[in-house]
Amino acid sequence: MSAVRVVLVDDQHLVRTGLRALLDRAPDLTVVGEAGDGASAVRLVRAERPDVVLMDVRMPGGDGIEATRRILADPELAGVQVVMLTTFDDDEYLFEAIRAGAAGFLLKDTPPDALRDAVRVVAAGEGLLSPAVTRRVLAAAARSPVADPARLAGLTAREREVLAQVGAGRSNAEIGAALFLSPDTARTYVSRLLQKLRARDRAQLVVIAYESGLVRPGDG
Repeated sequence: MSAVRVVLVDDQHLVRTGLRALLDRAPDLTVVGEAGDGASAVRLVRAERPDVVLMDVRMPGGDGIEATRRILADPELAGVQVVMLTTFDDDEYLFEAIRAGAAGFLLKDTPPDALRDAVRVVAAGEGLLSPAVTRRVLAAAARSPVADPARLAGLTAREREVLAQVGAGRSNAEIGAALFLSPDTARTYVSRLLQKLRARDRAQLVVIAYESGLVRPGDG
């Protein structure tokens, strides 16, 4: 099995060095490049085609959200997943980052084992949004206008229930327990929602759940 290829993007060299040291300790993870600003990150990702990009939110010379938007809008980079590196004071950026296509968030003080596991999860195509981060996303989203709920017109009642659970940050197992479904059935519903709503991943389903009015800050 080939190693997960990772690009690190942060304007602080010390942060990148620390992240590289943590990731390189795992034989199934390899750092293939580093960038110190958004513009350089886009060029590097196009050259290296990594599996995962760990992207700082705020940087001089091009912020991480705009770089994420450019990377994920490029059809030739369809296999790349971006995870935002954030701090507790970055809430105002969370919603926009997910709308740009970010697969999720990691706090910069995430423990080493959790960091490595998170990279593996995202590389496997899973979103990375814990309930705690989801609540922060929805709180940030409260400052944005709510879209027309007609976006959910093509969903069944059960699909709406599952989407509400995803919007609350629950895993497939938790969704199954709440709705009396097996985890595999819950996973099937989530996959169907991704297709019907043309969402990139679970993180974008969270945004859709909020923007449609299905989930509101404080729910769950």
